[in-house]
Amino acid sequence: MVLKTVFKDGWKKPLTVGAVVVAGVLGVYYLLRDNPIQVDLYTVKRAPLTVTIDEEGVTEIRNIFKVSAPITARVKRTPLLVGDPVRQGKTVVASLEPLIPAFLDIRTRRVLDARASAARSAVDLAHATVARATADLEFRNKELQRAEKLIKRQTVSQRHYDEAVMAQKISTAALKTAVAELSVRQRELESAKAQLIEPNSDLEADQADCCIRVYAPVSGRVIRIITESEAVVQSGAPLLELGDPADLEIVVELLSIDAVRIREGAKAEIVSWGGNKSLHARVSRIEPTGFKKVSALGIEEQRVKVRLSIKEPFEQRLRLGHDYRVHVKIMEWSGDDVLGVPLSALFRQGEAWAVFVHEDGIATTRTVRVGRNNGLRAQITQGLAPNDRVILHPNDRIRDGSRIAERS
Repeated sequence: MVLKTVFKDGWKKPLTVGAVVVAGVLGVYYLLRDNPIQVDLYTVKRAPLTVTIDEEGVTEIRNIFKVSAPITARVKRTPLLVGDPVRQGKTVVASLEPLIPAFLDIRTRRVLDARASAARSAVDLAHATVARATADLEFRNKELQRAEKLIKRQTVSQRHYDEAVMAQKISTAALKTAVAELSVRQRELESAKAQLIEPNSDLEADQADCCIRVYAPVSGRVIRIITESEAVVQSGAPLLELGDPADLEIVVELLSIDAVRIREGAKAEIVSWGGNKSLHARVSRIEPTGFKKVSALGIEEQRVKVRLSIKEPFEQRLRLGHDYRVHVKIMEWSGDDVLGVPLSALFRQGEAWAVFVHEDGIATTRTVRVGRNNGLRAQITQGLAPNDRVILHPNDRIRDGSRIAERS
């Protein structure tokens, strides 16, 4: 009995010491080892994915009519303001007056004075010619009257009578010629006087009505006034621009490498235009020629103009006017059932893309193949399956095999 008790007590001590040692080793291990890294996890799933090309655009009235001066003249100050409505063929958009004559230098004035004096002398000469032709015609008329009396009495020959008739006709024609010559000389005198008119002259033309009134070629609103104040304009000079705000489109200048990835008829969305909700549009035209444009960073880029037609009626976008800036999202590609992950889960591993997958509390590196992406979410074509859990925003502490725990 005594031996049995001693034997039992002899084994208790080693067991107790061993248990204490194991517990101590385990405690040290748990104290010294790294704590799990707190991470955010995302469950891989299938969902719709839309890839868009995002760019700034400018609103533009599709048909803008530029009204120009039909002749060189002085245009009066316009009473219109930008935004005023106009009616086709009813609203006067510009009034043109004759130009004020220029000043004359001394030599030109003397030449024109001499020309006017010569014109007055020519008029006086023409008056004298008329007076002479009038007197001659009176004499020929009396001669014809005498010849008519004598021919009845048969006291003169028929030849004498015919000569009197012919002389009377010649005198009549001479008088008409003299009167016409007098009219010509009077017009020449008026022309010579007109050339002497200067800006400080008393012009009767000031009392005349405006020579030309230009009417609106279309109904709409004034988009821009180019010549607002009174001024002298040349023929063909632009005066103002008219257009219909309801006939609005969006012009987007895309990089040429982006323009080739979309097609006419593609859907688009107009955001950040000032309204409460986005507007829907479609690509109506992709211009076939590009142009160079220098970006804000000084980089020369090749751009292409893409035009969008707005689907919403004019009443739902009344506040959107001409030459407004908007933000446009043009749909390049879309899928209804796409396996994808947020871009924040991806990182580069050499030349390939990779993610960290959560497997029983351990971060495991997995190479994936990426398809399309919309800047927030990327399509995964190989390497992941639905319900896999990947780490979002992996930092430099995470390595293949690191212990991780989901952040609560």
